[in-house]
Amino acid sequence: MKLEIEVISKEIIKPSSPTPDHLRHYKLSFLDQISPPVYNPLLLFYPTDGRVKSNNAQKYDQLKQSLSQVLTYYYPLAGRIKDNNLVDCNDEGVPFLQAQAIACRLSDAVNNPMPTEFRKLLPFELDEPQEFAFGIQLNIFDCGGICIAFCLSHKIADALSTLVFLKTWAAITRGETDDIVCPEFISATLFPPKNLSGFNPAIGITKENVVTKRFVFRLSSIESLIEKYSTSTTSIENQQQKSPSRIEALSVFIWSRFMAATKVESEPGRVYLMLHAVNLRTRMNPQLPEHSFGNYYRVAITIPSSDTEEESYNLVRRMRDSISKIDKDYVKKLQDGNEHLHFIKERAESFTRGEMATLNFTSLCRFPLYEADFGWSKPIWAGAPSLTFKNLVVFMDTVSGDGIEALTHLKEEDMAKFQEDQELLQFATG
Repeated sequence: MKLEIEVISKEIIKPSSPTPDHLRHYKLSFLDQISPPVYNPLLLFYPTDGRVKSNNAQKYDQLKQSLSQVLTYYYPLAGRIKDNNLVDCNDEGVPFLQAQAIACRLSDAVNNPMPTEFRKLLPFELDEPQEFAFGIQLNIFDCGGICIAFCLSHKIADALSTLVFLKTWAAITRGETDDIVCPEFISATLFPPKNLSGFNPAIGITKENVVTKRFVFRLSSIESLIEKYSTSTTSIENQQQKSPSRIEALSVFIWSRFMAATKVESEPGRVYLMLHAVNLRTRMNPQLPEHSFGNYYRVAITIPSSDTEEESYNLVRRMRDSISKIDKDYVKKLQDGNEHLHFIKERAESFTRGEMATLNFTSLCRFPLYEADFGWSKPIWAGAPSLTFKNLVVFMDTVSGDGIEALTHLKEEDMAKFQEDQELLQFATG
């Protein structure tokens, strides 16, 4: 499926009331500063209800009006990002594009997702960060169905912040404003900004030679993998552990197939790492609510040993151990920042020298992906375009909630082997 998108209009939406002067400069936190300069995208697909033209024009107007209102709560989104230091909350507004998909129905996009083609639905290039913190593109398909595509700068927000914002915006659009919880903008207080000289947050960003494929794991496949990694024939200790979670089982399985696909290229002395993004909000003392806005995540690092069958069972324990180390003591050190900055500088240098190969996992499962009801029902599918990193796996719930989609980004030559792996194809469909 090739997408042809024609932009019909572009407007700038400003907050419905001005931001007070004392909130004019929103400082980036240390965790914001070290986050990559890219946009976090999300695509929400909604079917037509039959009254195409009048309804889509009405939806467009509703979205503009409610966006103006929600920007008074999330005022940094209407500002401009300055030099990896702050957001000038000047109320200059958010780009809102309206576009038409040429000779393409919503069902074509949903039933045959093409992550690379989906980039055309976005208001921005993901790896060309601008001063804009946020942008929207409303894409209208031939059948009258729509896709609302969002881009929110990773310099000021992680995935959970993005989704909580969308949930609030949807509630305002529906006219349900009584239960809205105002966001907390305290990240720079908790994680004071640092001088980042010698560290480049853009390291690892690439689109060249990267292929993205979507693999779907049904409930039965996930249950089989959980059972596969739940027991070991040699370790009583492992038998007494609780069963792997869905994400643990899928991470170990995909790691094993990734290593099988790339083992020919394995080099002596190269370190292979599994990386998992971890939400810090629930690991702080006191815990932060989900409406704490900003980048509140860090990465748990697991170093697998030799790729043996036995290691698959041990790897679940290794992952749990590495994730459990991201606790309140870890966060306390992180708030100082100096030790962590030294660590990520060293890791970036090793990555640049080719001494380190990683497979990165991030999960949006259990996040409110399907809660964005703007008044015309919940989305029939929430998806994502291909992102700007290699060796990256993004987990998202299927619309039914019992399966998981794995959006997988690998080098072209690695993907050629990975997607033909017979063991992978026993458990996943494309």
